[in-house]
Amino acid sequence: MTIKQEIWQQPEIIEWTQLLLNSYEKLLGDRLISRQENSEEQAKLLFLAPFVVVSHDRKSDPILNYGNQTSLELWQMNWQDFTKTPSRLTTEKIEQQERQKMLSIATRDGFIANYRGIRKTSSGKRFLIERATIWNVVDPRGVLRGQAATFSRWSFLKPSPGKNPIIKINNINTIINK
Repeated sequence: MTIKQEIWQQPEIIEWTQLLLNSYEKLLGDRLISRQENSEEQAKLLFLAPFVVVSHDRKSDPILNYGNQTSLELWQMNWQDFTKTPSRLTTEKIEQQERQKMLSIATRDGFIANYRGIRKTSSGKRFLIERATIWNVVDPRGVLRGQAATFSRWSFLKPSPGKNPIIKINNINTIINK
């Protein structure tokens, strides 16, 4: 009888979680989660955190290689599909140039704080992310292994024909001026 291993219990995810957490702490001087627990518990805490944490690898067309439960729910994907997705597909084609510029700045500077941009779910629903932090994921030797992002503030956009998009935040409609 085989016992199903949770995503956060997989050795490669535990290792990647440590890279995410160590890189964030080194670059930003802060912690995403409590670091008092062992590595597996930290992987569990990050995977079940109530905020988004996503990352991609260093390929020329980066592929998502981590998404915690909050991000999987937000992008409406399971782990298998999420971790096969080119990260550029998390945004609309029109937004991809801006996204690439932001990733280049993060590569150069180590991180970006207070990023704001529009993303889309696997079903095409658009949402605005705010106050996002994007950082480089580096290994203990200082080798760049990918990039990650975290945010806890997002709101779905509801386009109205011929009108400015309306965002629903905590059941309050707000109009975004173009």
